[in-house]
Amino acid sequence: MKKIKKILVANRGEIALRIMRTAREMGIGTVAIYSEADRGALHVRFADEAVCVGPPPSSASYLQAEKIITICKNLKVDAIHPGYGFLSENADFARKVEAAGLIFIGPSAQAIEIMGSKLGAKAAVAAYDIPMVPGTDHAIDDIAIAKEKAAAIGYPILIKASAGGGGKGMRVVEGPEELVEQMDRAISEAISAFGDGAVFIEKFITSPKHIEIQVLGDQHGNIIHLFERECSIQRRHQKVIEEAPSAVLTPEIREAMGKAAVGVARACNYYGAGTVEFIVDDQLNFFFLEMNTRLQVEHPVTEQITGVDLVKQQIKIAQGEVLEIQQEDLKIKGHAMEVRVYAEDPANNFLPNVGLLKTYRRPQGPGVRVDDGFEEGMEIPIYYDSMIAKLITYANTREEAIQRMVRAIDEYQITGIETTLAFCKFVMQHDVFRSGNFNTKFIEQYFKPEMLTVQDANDELIGAAFAVKLFKEMAARPAEAVSVQQQSNWKKR
Repeated sequence: MKKIKKILVANRGEIALRIMRTAREMGIGTVAIYSEADRGALHVRFADEAVCVGPPPSSASYLQAEKIITICKNLKVDAIHPGYGFLSENADFARKVEAAGLIFIGPSAQAIEIMGSKLGAKAAVAAYDIPMVPGTDHAIDDIAIAKEKAAAIGYPILIKASAGGGGKGMRVVEGPEELVEQMDRAISEAISAFGDGAVFIEKFITSPKHIEIQVLGDQHGNIIHLFERECSIQRRHQKVIEEAPSAVLTPEIREAMGKAAVGVARACNYYGAGTVEFIVDDQLNFFFLEMNTRLQVEHPVTEQITGVDLVKQQIKIAQGEVLEIQQEDLKIKGHAMEVRVYAEDPANNFLPNVGLLKTYRRPQGPGVRVDDGFEEGMEIPIYYDSMIAKLITYANTREEAIQRMVRAIDEYQITGIETTLAFCKFVMQHDVFRSGNFNTKFIEQYFKPEMLTVQDANDELIGAAFAVKLFKEMAARPAEAVSVQQQSNWKKR
């Protein structure tokens, strides 16, 4: 077992800070890399050492694998933590890290490769009796075969890129007359986004929930799950709001999904932190979707309900330690919500709205956690993901966690750019979300941009009415009473 003494975090922003804070608590030194656009970033200032890795575009900086490894050698780094995004699910990078004599804080390159291909993942888990969405188990590029398979599965179907993610290379086909056009588009998009035009066909679950299971495995064959996260509030197939646990799973379904997730992890001899994603239909039948072989953006909600520091576990597992947590040790305690604060305008189709953070003041108080990488006066770069922060609330019950989130959103002060905070508040206050009976179609079914204008107007009316009421009460009180009330109890010195 090799003790890690220094970690380079091959990432930026809030996740780089998140990893470095745990490393510091463990007495481990940290090295930040940064692009020229991130020279003044908080993760750069927090790290023990920091090195500029290139110009602003990620292709010239955060994706420069060889340069990152060279920095590690020069600074006598023991291990690399990739965070999420960038190089985190790049099997070639993981191999290069290990070939350089460094520790990759994540799974094996082989596991990344297997689960990085949706078709490969399907083949790997076939022996573990994992519920699968009806569909093809191999790539299709022949239209005649595609028509035959689609007819057998039954419309609507979903064409998916095997190497896909983030909604790219994905097309819904409602009937046979659309198949040729949508197939061509999916293949073209897959080649453009991933350099791989392989696509396959699945039955399209029309109104699914997106529920995922967190897993942890060590290098000695021990694998556990840490319950589920509900991630159905999405825009453009990307998550905006997550919570743990789900409001709709029964203990029996939770146990079955956890067992299936562990089976998926075993199928590729997985170690480290990973997430197995499922789609769940309106009858609560669940089907394996994919595995993300890294730490997830939404990992804090799992940490809140289990008390487990997932980054600390990643580091311990990477050192070769035996997993110290057993399945029976884990219990769900309380409820956690997370909203992603994006620099986007929800009133304009969630388009990016980067710029200067003129005002930036975080909410505080009991049960409120903010994971971010910005401060007032900083510029949101146009080169990277538009997420500014993750706002997390924790309470004893789901209702309390929701109410706490509404309060925290109201306290969050951001000016200079548009953000998703108003949309997230809209969701928190919506009856369908509060009921738990929502799915990935929430935005499509219940949200229109003008609703935020109405919400803002209502908030202003409430505020104005309160101010008038307060003014009238003050005016009606005797002058001497007012003066006594305004006096301080502190002695003048």
